[in-house]
Amino acid sequence: MPDFRDARWYAIRPAHNRKPATYRCPLCGRHLPALSEHMLVVPEGDASRRRHAHSACVMAARRDGRLPFRDEVEPRRPGPLRRLLQRRG
Repeated sequence: MPDFRDARWYAIRPAHNRKPATYRCPLCGRHLPALSEHMLVVPEGDASRRRHAHSACVMAARRDGRLPFRDEVEPRRPGPLRRLLQRRG
């Protein structure tokens, strides 16, 4: 299985522990306290590689460019209307 850090892009969303589980942040290596608010980070949309991370660690990694979003790495294709207009122009 590819490593968490080997991904080209990441999906990130807020998460809340609803079970008394403790996770280790993949960005700093420290523990996330059970039932704390944090972020869920999913490398390249692969849910089997998802990791729970401190919100502050995620924000710092985003600022440093270490957790790019998909749109930053793979720009979206123009929609059908834009492609049609480009052909005419």
